[in-house]
Amino acid sequence: MINSVITISRQYGSGGRFVAKKLAEKLGIPFYDNEIITMAAKESGYAENLFEKAEQVSTHSLLYSLSMFGTAAGVYGLPLSDKVFLIQSDIIKECAAKGPCIIVGRCSDYVLKEQNNLINFFLYSDMDSRVKRVQKYYDNDAKDLREDIERRDKKRATYYNYYTTQRWGATENYHLSIHTDAVGIDGCVDILEAFVKAHEREAL
Repeated sequence: MINSVITISRQYGSGGRFVAKKLAEKLGIPFYDNEIITMAAKESGYAENLFEKAEQVSTHSLLYSLSMFGTAAGVYGLPLSDKVFLIQSDIIKECAAKGPCIIVGRCSDYVLKEQNNLINFFLYSDMDSRVKRVQKYYDNDAKDLREDIERRDKKRATYYNYYTTQRWGATENYHLSIHTDAVGIDGCVDILEAFVKAHEREAL
């Protein structure tokens, strides 16, 4: 029986979603990715595309906004992008509170940093493999895939760095980082499964 809440951060095109879904199936626990967006939109009344475009951040940090407006009135007075982040963060916490699960991206490793049973993974890959994977499996019609992949990763990094006190992809933020091409998707799933079980044994 798995007791951990697992977050998986990933470079675009590294196969992170595939790994997360397969790992959730092997461990027999819920998997949340785009489901977070759907739940956040339903609870808040905002359109889903606001959450899908959440990586478009404003000029001030969230910490600056909170210091200016305070939190006593909830998210009143905050920029829309910050409201969306806070709503999404609440949904992530609600999912984790339900029990063991896997959550993909959305600063979930930082949002859940106070969670005792938390395990954070980061998945990356080389550019050539990412281009091939995007061509084969992703709904992406960009003319220059390399440029698009770099742009998406830059947005992810900017979004993460903006809303946290950490740096996206930095090894110290994760329990384990894996190059998905080195072992393949299934190999990566096996390694993460073994890590989770070993981590839980050590925690006993």
